[in-house]
Amino acid sequence: MKWNSGGGMEGIGSGGNHRGIGGTIILVLLALAFHSNLAGQANTAQDRREQPEVRFVSFVLDDVQKTWDRILPAQAHIPYRHARLVLFRNSYPSACGEARKAIGPFYCPNDEKVYLDLSFFNELKDRFGAPGEFAQAYVIAHEIGHHVQKILGIEGRMRRLQQREPAERNALSVRLELQADCFAGVWANSTEQRGLVNRADVDAALRAAAAVGDDRLQRATQGYVNPESFTHGTSAERVRWFRRGLDTGRISACETLTD
Repeated sequence: MKWNSGGGMEGIGSGGNHRGIGGTIILVLLALAFHSNLAGQANTAQDRREQPEVRFVSFVLDDVQKTWDRILPAQAHIPYRHARLVLFRNSYPSACGEARKAIGPFYCPNDEKVYLDLSFFNELKDRFGAPGEFAQAYVIAHEIGHHVQKILGIEGRMRRLQQREPAERNALSVRLELQADCFAGVWANSTEQRGLVNRADVDAALRAAAAVGDDRLQRATQGYVNPESFTHGTSAERVRWFRRGLDTGRISACETLTD
């Protein structure tokens, strides 16, 4: 992978009322539009060890958002506005409630910020078996996919539908999450077009999508699968929709509400 990384709450694989993935030590707050050089952020030995991760996350966010700067006006005739990023350790307050490690990365539509505990990348590798930079990039692109949904008005419509039809709340959540996977694939398509990734990178992202499917997580944590409680989709569904965005590069291919 040719990265130059120098320059309501639901995480990506867990339940809750925010969009997605106790303690008081905060690594760093990046309340900015991802145009700043992050060199020199670290002061402690731990910060210095994590500096490459911070730079990598910032690089990916910047690339994802610059891609949507181009794609959203071209395909949907709507201008894109940048989300903001909060990196934290253990816990941090958000406009959607407390961001906690157990929730995983998530997007909060109330403040248009992505919240990410950097230790999640270790979990992605060690617990979910999805190592590699592009697997991490998939997670970030998925959360920005939720921001795109808000800009397009999809997130608000889905919330209203969930309020009107509470029995369909989980099923509607699954459709929203699968669309965010597809939007992540739209960004991944642009990286392929620019020669930033190879097939091994794409395979890593597909493994990450499969790793956080509801069926796999439920089987691993409770020993059985309950489809009625799904909020993000099965491993196969997540892979299918990510691949659809990857193969087409089109927003219109990500219509999970009717497909």
